[in-house]
Amino acid sequence: MSETPTANIRIQQEELERKSLSPYAKLSAESAGRAKPEDKCPIRTDFQRDRDRIIHCKAFRRLKHKTQVFIDPEEDHYRTRLTHTLEVAQIARTIARALRLNEDLTEAIALGHDLGHTPFGHAGEEALDEVYREYAPGASFRHSEQSLRVADVLERDGCGLNLTLEVREGILHHAKGSEDLVFDGSETNVTLEGRAVRVADRIAYINHDIDDAIRAGVLSESDLPADCVSVLGRGHSERIATMVINLVERSRDKPDLHMSPEVTSATNRLKDFLFERVYGTTAVGPRVEELRKAARLVKELFRLYVERPELLPGRPYTAGETVEQNARAACDFIAGMTDRYALRRYAEHFIPQAWETF
Repeated sequence: MSETPTANIRIQQEELERKSLSPYAKLSAESAGRAKPEDKCPIRTDFQRDRDRIIHCKAFRRLKHKTQVFIDPEEDHYRTRLTHTLEVAQIARTIARALRLNEDLTEAIALGHDLGHTPFGHAGEEALDEVYREYAPGASFRHSEQSLRVADVLERDGCGLNLTLEVREGILHHAKGSEDLVFDGSETNVTLEGRAVRVADRIAYINHDIDDAIRAGVLSESDLPADCVSVLGRGHSERIATMVINLVERSRDKPDLHMSPEVTSATNRLKDFLFERVYGTTAVGPRVEELRKAARLVKELFRLYVERPELLPGRPYTAGETVEQNARAACDFIAGMTDRYALRRYAEHFIPQAWETF
């Protein structure tokens, strides 16, 4: 396809990247491309196009009704999976801009990193992983893998978003689960932009989940480990600033990301503290009991759909599927649910409806 005059806009942006970005940044013009080749957009770079596809997809919109940590539909200020995603994107772009990385690539990865997350936060993911293994031994559920599956397979009625390789890899490798952050230069399978999102995700959720846990009465500021407070500071903004500034200062003009040993250790220590006190079905507190109920809901819905696959709406599967195929379909359906949709489906299937009055 020949270039139109309008295409100069994209070409100019690509040339600006070559002149202004770090030699370690990923240039849009040097993307490894898409699984299905497409004509170039005359105005947007490939990474800008990916960002826009993610923002406009249905899975992104559903994030606004998915729990981050705390379920409370009457409280306006708890984070949702969508507000978490936006906070990750903001922190990641700050890092990318300071290090002269590709902000468009960074933003696309950040906005897409949780597309496949379950309803009900960590508890929902843990429950779906456990019940999936009941029917498909050797299988597992990881929201990072599901996020890529959403982008590759499930969106656009099974056609997928056809994202660039760099965005796809960043989404797949964004999560470390409960593992520590390690800055040893051993990671080479993801762009620096993807690694910036991975660190930004950790920075964002550690700090906003502390903020929400304090709001919920599960924690108080005085409960935080004293050694972490002495390194990172006290309060949401101060901790984020310490982590981001330290990362930028240690990583400028280098081919990898780094934090000082002290800040890395304190960040990992806070992560462990949250897994112990706040996350999942092993934590404590009155609101966490609601997450335990949610985990049971996820498991009961999953078992129902595997055993009665005809209840799955719009299944793109033919008759005679194996149990593993039914489990995969149930996994896709439940992972895509919002909290309120999961509650509605549970009520429909398991709670007797009132007798109709005549």
